[in-house]
Amino acid sequence: MCGIVGVFNLNGEPFGLSALKSMSQQMAHRGPDGDGYFVDNQIALAHRRLAILDTSPKGAQPMTSKDGNWVVVFNGCIYNFLELKQELRSRGHEFVSTTDTEVIVEGLAAYGPDFFKRLNGMFAVGAWNKKEQSLYLSRDRFGVKPLYYWFTGKTLVFASEIKSIIKHPEFRVALNKEGLNEYFTFQNMFSFNTLFQGVLMLPPANTVKITSETTQIKHQSWWDYDFSVQDDSLSFEDAIRETERLFKNAVSRQMISDVPVGSYLSGGMDSGSIAAQASKHVKRLTTFTCGFDMSEVTGVEANYDERRDAELMANHFKTEHYEQVLNAGDIRWSLPRVVYHLEDLRVGMSYPNYYISRLASKFVKVCLQGTGGDELFGGYPWRYYRIFRSVSQREFFDLYYEFWQRLVPDHQREELFNPEVRSAVDFTHPKRVFERVFTFNDKLRYDKPEDHINNSLYFEAKTFLPGLLQVGDKLSMANSLEERFPFLDNDLVDFAQKIPVKYKLGNLEQMLQVNENEFKKRNKTYQEFDDGKNVLRKAMMNFMPEKIINRKKQGFSAPDESWYRGENADYIKELLLNKKTVSSEFINPDYVRKIVNEHINEHINHRLLIWSFMNFEWWCRIFLNNESFE
Repeated sequence: MCGIVGVFNLNGEPFGLSALKSMSQQMAHRGPDGDGYFVDNQIALAHRRLAILDTSPKGAQPMTSKDGNWVVVFNGCIYNFLELKQELRSRGHEFVSTTDTEVIVEGLAAYGPDFFKRLNGMFAVGAWNKKEQSLYLSRDRFGVKPLYYWFTGKTLVFASEIKSIIKHPEFRVALNKEGLNEYFTFQNMFSFNTLFQGVLMLPPANTVKITSETTQIKHQSWWDYDFSVQDDSLSFEDAIRETERLFKNAVSRQMISDVPVGSYLSGGMDSGSIAAQASKHVKRLTTFTCGFDMSEVTGVEANYDERRDAELMANHFKTEHYEQVLNAGDIRWSLPRVVYHLEDLRVGMSYPNYYISRLASKFVKVCLQGTGGDELFGGYPWRYYRIFRSVSQREFFDLYYEFWQRLVPDHQREELFNPEVRSAVDFTHPKRVFERVFTFNDKLRYDKPEDHINNSLYFEAKTFLPGLLQVGDKLSMANSLEERFPFLDNDLVDFAQKIPVKYKLGNLEQMLQVNENEFKKRNKTYQEFDDGKNVLRKAMMNFMPEKIINRKKQGFSAPDESWYRGENADYIKELLLNKKTVSSEFINPDYVRKIVNEHINEHINHRLLIWSFMNFEWWCRIFLNNESFE
């Protein structure tokens, strides 16, 4: 819901409205329903509006509190705003709109910045306090809504998207080489770096205060995941009942809207369970599925098309169902658009997300998404079982880091980069960043298998999940569509963390009996088990088709391994193995050629790395070379 941007000149110099409008215009796609501006000497705030709650002019931003002290720009949706509104009314606060933004500004007037901790929802907020002459930036618990900033010591610029920061008159685009090192290790950022030199992302669950005296932005976390305190008194049956109750409440909360709400329907349990509950709140729920042309697909990817299962559920829940079918050629048109909107490259082959959100945006303004269920309820058992018998913290770190080098492992990264990059980066940096995710939290323990699994859940919720959420936000908002995530409801998350591991992984006891000395048998067993989300599966059985409940987990991904060897092979070579390839300034072309040839000719699956090479090539063209792709 919307895009925000702001400039605070700490030295008191005024910032002009014309420059602010230019910055705001860069993300007009996030808010096609209107724009608003607040300029007062050294502070300038702008808002692009996607009208979801109170679509009248009363909901326009920037919005000022009734006492005149707070001016707020806000991106997101607060699901408990009606309860908070009632409380604020009891304290004498008056409201003229039915929007959640007004609850934020009046909440700040009543309680100050601590009010952010009480919000159940997704948000990125810039709030100017006139009395203090200070700027507050805050972001939701889970990192659903992005918030970037650039701080020079005399100027603070923040925005929902980096392309707005780029338009600041003093900003100069340059590659953050250490960020590149991190990205080509993890296909993600585990720190809060970006590929843009000087631009950082505000961490989730953080509120920072900037005044004219600020010399350094210090992140102040006010919440963190805690899987370490499990409720051992909880029975399996109680866990099932409470999971079902809280899940239903979460979906109900997130249906709040003054515009149509739909739901993605992938064919899996998470999206299916959301559609099942959402269909009870509207007369005819609209659902959307993205499928793939499988005519030239082989191997495990032959099962990637989920349309049949999605159609089964659409018929079961009587939804108005729409499908889009992608083929191999769809990547050529979409890739530069995807990179332009992502800006800050993150996890996985995401162009299907772009297409499905584009389809959904033709019918609804809000779409429910199933992201979060895997990270909370243990949906990736083949990852946890790799490390759950670790005997120490060090062994845990080493084994898990080896797995999370998704793209280029440490021993090959010198071969990956050109000399200029090699001399500028520290090859030990990615592992330090990796370990810092764990050592930041002193509650984590490394004594028994359950500890290691809970540590894995913590890690993925802190790293992999924010990457997924960022991709979801950027590519849905590219199409002026708001995505919501019922699994990321405060109450549901708080309870899910307390559920014992043995209720999430149905075969934990069996896995504990596997002989560690039979290496081949052990590794094969670990990789084949797909027993995650056990308690969630049981909780969904009352309202989901049994076939879907027991379906083997399938991620949302195009069959790119096959397509990269077939129709898209020429496009990959044209883009990456060309004298005009821009990224060759940083990436060794011989290494890229080796990877592409191994994938196409030797059938070594390098689809993740090739995707990232193509993304980075377009990133260089668009953001370094200002190349047009229209």
